[in-house]
Amino acid sequence: MAKIYATGRRKASIAKVWLTPGTGNMTINGLSLDAWLGGLEAKKLRVKQPLALTKQDTSVDIVATTLGGGFGGQADALRHGISRALVAFNPALKAILKPEGMMTRDSRIVERKKPGKRKARRSRQFSKR
Repeated sequence: MAKIYATGRRKASIAKVWLTPGTGNMTINGLSLDAWLGGLEAKKLRVKQPLALTKQDTSVDIVATTLGGGFGGQADALRHGISRALVAFNPALKAILKPEGMMTRDSRIVERKKPGKRKARRSRQFSKR
């Protein structure tokens, strides 16, 4: 079977995912998952979650590139991309992933800064006296 391509997004991050049948190898930006995320165990689990739910963690190889944002956004974008690639690989897996919320793009992004404020909603400190 050929490579399957999918894109995942979260905040300002984009993950491009290529999925092929294989033995469970995962390469992100030319590094293994452990080398890429280091000691961030919770983020590693979030990336592996779609594979664990569908029991595909030892039957597919994943090569991905991520760009934009930080590690948290990139990890969630990668999770979204892996979910979409798995459904393209086997449409029956959508019934498992959709109720868990992995097929939905998390549309929450940073609110814009407003004039007269320090951040989007944070005002300057008020001094009564």
